[in-house]
Amino acid sequence: MLQQLKHIHARRTDLRRHIDIEAAFEAWEETCVPSYCHGNLLAAYVSWLRLFRAIALARRNRPDATRVLDFGSSVGELGQLLDRPGMAYEFVEQDEEAARYLLSHFPSAVRRSLDDAPEGDYDWVYAIDSLEHNEDYADLLDRLAAKLAPSGIMVLSGPTENRLYRLGRAVAGFNSHYHMTTIYQIETAAARTLVKLDGATILPGLPLFRLSVWSRT
Repeated sequence: MLQQLKHIHARRTDLRRHIDIEAAFEAWEETCVPSYCHGNLLAAYVSWLRLFRAIALARRNRPDATRVLDFGSSVGELGQLLDRPGMAYEFVEQDEEAARYLLSHFPSAVRRSLDDAPEGDYDWVYAIDSLEHNEDYADLLDRLAAKLAPSGIMVLSGPTENRLYRLGRAVAGFNSHYHMTTIYQIETAAARTLVKLDGATILPGLPLFRLSVWSRT
């Protein structure tokens, strides 16, 4: 817990040093950066906890990963947590400002598109609070699944959009107009072609977000 809090403090400090979140809130709102740096520390911690839980789930189901694809990476906070010798971190991010920040702070990262990311190559594929921003999420799931190595896993995370989640967003000052679907619909689409291996919520008893792990067989 103490190590997590130290990491969060260091990363929040760096993000705030390089990004004027208050002045450009609308431009950054969809990237999770305002959530990571929120003035309400509990709200910010929930955002970071998604990443810690997603990594823990991946390690529980495929502990020997060396190649990672992070879809909708934003500024690469997942990659910062995964950074270790022998780990190849690649990402897909359409926001140019977020991608520039990521590459400037994580020089070994490799930017990809879904077209040039090699198929059958990744031990872990992450889609952390990103698929719900897309109407074609089912097609994106199929394309991401094709990137998995034979024994690879996909980790999904997304908001439930239930009343508690919507209340929390309103209190935190966020607008979810860019969310096209819910994690429940995403998981239903995933179950058509993938096998669910594991799942969790971020906070026990508080179904704000759901996480799940999937494989091709």
